[in-house]
Order: sequence, then C-alpha cells, then structure tokens
Amino acid sequence: MSEHNSRAAPDAQRTALSIILAVSGAHLLNDLLQFLLPALYPMFRENYGLSYFQIGLLTLGQQITACILQPLFGLSGDLKPKPYWLALSLAIVTAGVAFLALANGFWLLFFAAVVMGTGSALFHPEASRVARMASGGKLGFAQSLFQVGGNAGTALGPLAAALILFPMGQGSVFWFLLVGFAGLFLMTYVGKWFAEHQRQMAGQPKAAVAKPALPKQRLIIAFAVIGALLLSKFIYIEGLKSYYTFFLIEKYALSAEDAQLYLFAFLGAVAVGTFFGGPIGDRYGRLAVIWVSILGALPFTLILPYLDLFWTGVVSVMIGLILSSAFSAMVVYAQELVPGKVGMVAGFVFGFAFGIGALGAAIMGAFADVIGMIAVFQICAFLPVLGFLTIFLPRTAELHPERKTA
Repeated sequence: MSEHNSRAAPDAQRTALSIILAVSGAHLLNDLLQFLLPALYPMFRENYGLSYFQIGLLTLGQQITACILQPLFGLSGDLKPKPYWLALSLAIVTAGVAFLALANGFWLLFFAAVVMGTGSALFHPEASRVARMASGGKLGFAQSLFQVGGNAGTALGPLAAALILFPMGQGSVFWFLLVGFAGLFLMTYVGKWFAEHQRQMAGQPKAAVAKPALPKQRLIIAFAVIGALLLSKFIYIEGLKSYYTFFLIEKYALSAEDAQLYLFAFLGAVAVGTFFGGPIGDRYGRLAVIWVSILGALPFTLILPYLDLFWTGVVSVMIGLILSSAFSAMVVYAQELVPGKVGMVAGFVFGFAFGIGALGAAIMGAFADVIGMIAVFQICAFLPVLGFLTIFLPRTAELHPERKTA
C-alpha cells in the first residue's frame, strides 16, 4: 500500500497544476460569457430604450443570485462534495446565453441575466474549492491563478463586443454557445479528477479540522470589516464594468466601440493585479496586500473624473492593477478565519462581493439618470476610504498563535 501511495503522490502533484489551469480556463470561459450582458449594455440602451436604472437592474439580476445562492451552494459542497456540479454550472450558463441571444426587451433580458447568474453562483464556490485542493499548500498562488482566469474572461468581453457583438448584432451571441460547450467539457474533466480525488481521500484518515483561533465576537467584527472592504472594492469595479463606457461616451463623445477598448484596458489591468496579489500575499502577508490594494487606489479614483482622455485611460489601468490585487488575499484570509468551511466561506466572499457590487451598480444607475454619469463617478471616487477599516482585522499572530512570528 505504501509503495502504491509513493508512486501515486508524484502523479497527483503533476496533475495538480493542470487541474488549476483547467479550472482557471473554465473560469475564463464562464466570466467571458457572463460579461456578454454588460458588454451589450450600450446596444440594449439604444435598441430597447433602457434607462441607466434598468441597466443597473440587469446587473442586479445577474449578480444577486450569486449573493443569495453562492454561500448555500458552498455550504452544501462542504457537507457533501459534488464533483459534477461544475459541469452543471456551465450547462446553466450556456442556457442563459441562449436566452440572452433571443431576448427582445427588458424582462427577457432580466430573465437571461438571472439564469446566467445562477450558473455562475454554482460555479464559483466549487471551482474555488478545487483550486485549493490542487494547490499543494500554495493557497494564494492557486487562488490567484484561478481568479486571473475569470478576470481575463471579463477583460475579453469588451473586445468581443467591439469586434463581434456590435458589428454583427445581438444574434451573434449564439456563436458564444461554443464557448459554453468548451467550458462544459473542461468541467467534466475536472469533475472526474475531483471524484477520483474524493475516492482516494476516503481511504485515508481524516485530518483534524482546526477550530477558529478567534472568539465569536472577534470573528463577527473581522467578517464585517471584510464585508466593508468588499463593498468599497466591488461597487467601484462593478460600477466601472457597467458604466465606464457610458462615462467615456458622455464626457469625451467616444463611439461605443472605442469606449469598449478603454474598458478592455481597465479589465485587463484587473486581471494582472489579481494574479500578482495572491503570490505577494503568500510571501509578505495577506493583510499587507489588503492595506496597499484598497488605500493605494484612493488617490487615483479621486483624480480620475477630472482628467483628459489619455490620462483617464492611464489612471483607470492603475486603479485596476491596485484595487484588484486584494481579492485573492481576501478569499484565503477569510478561509483562514473559519477552518474547515472552505466552500461556505468562498461562497460568502464571492456572493457578497457580487451581490453588493450589483446593488451598488443599480443605485449608481438610478443616480446617473438624475445627476449624470460624470457626477456619479466623482462621488464613487471616495469608496476606497473604507480601506482604513483594515486596521480592525486580526493579525497573523492572532489567527495562528502556534507561529512564532506575525
């Protein structure tokens, strides 16, 4: 038995990176499909006469499912692993894409948004769990590699809009069903690995699950602070995802296609920042990354609404790089707060982040209908001030009292 295990271990280690890459690739495909909806907002606003508030409601419909369902899906996976939920999630997303292609008014668009959001809610906690299982202990690296796939998919959305969707019209969304089928294939492959991994682990003694090192009241404060930090980060980023093109069109009279290219630059910077945040957190500490990420973006968000077009593009890239670097660190940090609840915590972080971002986007849209998009960006520039709340998060020495250094 021991000889068999010694041979199996290197194979498992070799497989691990391919699994993380597969999950990251599926994350790319999922988030590319998810971003088809906001990428088409300028077209929907023109074709169906939507208000900014209705556009915000579409974002809310897509993301609020994540807010409500992801923690529940994550907890269910903690109680009993479900390897093939990943494939099911991409099947639901693909069905939502088909509804999006066929929609011809606000309520059908809203229904498509909810279906796509439900598939995404099922995907994220289970995919995050698999990335952690395959990490080999490099939790920040694995989480960052997983996250960067999603951010890269989101960044490709504006390119798809500029090069395919706007020139060819809403019907071209049907071509993206092929992307959904590719994701379904990847997740079936990962599901088989997941199931085999569970079979191997079933024959081994279960590792003791550490209890939280913090008292209940301290945990409540820590999660409240994490929620406030997620609020500051995701309302701003979700606002840019939904309305940056409208801001550029309103202020600089850009075409919708040109505005999408600026959005691509911002979202590409988000992808890069997300990737580097995790490994830096592994090396220098997750709290350090959280501090620098939220507060470091503040000077740039404050000046963004007052710049010319060139510097708006440059500063938006800086915001994307800095503000996105904390997310992987936040996910792993939150999982360390409550050991043994990997899926539930990941579901909470993803769900709250998406949900609060969507609520913020809806509110931004309602205000933009009244005071204009430029004024909304000037107000939202102050959101990263909430980064000062990081001072209330427990230090490493509190989370891991067994370690000698903080």
